[in-house]
Amino acid sequence: QVQLVESGGGLVQVGGSLRLSCAASGRTFSRYAVGWFRQAPGKEREFVSVIDRSASRTDYADSVKGRCTISRDKAKNTVYLQMNSLKPEETAVYYCAADSLLRLSPTYEYWGQGTQVTVSS
Repeated sequence: QVQLVESGGGLVQVGGSLRLSCAASGRTFSRYAVGWFRQAPGKEREFVSVIDRSASRTDYADSVKGRCTISRDKAKNTVYLQMNSLKPEETAVYYCAADSLLRLSPTYEYWGQGTQVTVSS
């Protein structure tokens, strides 16, 4: 069992930056791949980024490549998503998720409650 708690969301202006955190409980967190997804009102949940359990592989949606960096701190049981040059269309609730398999689809076993990111113009 893994419990995930996101933080770091908030209101930011166009072009600004935020660092989202996904803190996990449980000693087995290092065995899981962790993904970030986002969901805007009226839209489907979409993939943003993922990191495998050893942090040797990362992947990004084309829309965020070059502007976002995912990383994990095993000692802190935390995965981070650094987002730069934010755009208004990236306003959404951001979720982290964990699974034993690395996936790009929102079919992960464990999910956090989400953190709101609002990009104002």
